[in-house]
Amino acid sequence: MDYIDKVVEKLKELGRKLIEALLGPQAEPEPELIPIPVNDRSRRR
Repeated sequence: MDYIDKVVEKLKELGRKLIEALLGPQAEPEPELIPIPVNDRSRRR
């Protein structure tokens, strides 16, 4: 059974790579932008 499980995992991995090659990688959520504080005191004068 262990051998069959390994073969199934390899087939899944190959199928995933094939689909990725044909359709492109899975869409990943865009990273959240981190606000950067800006010292804006010089513009207020």
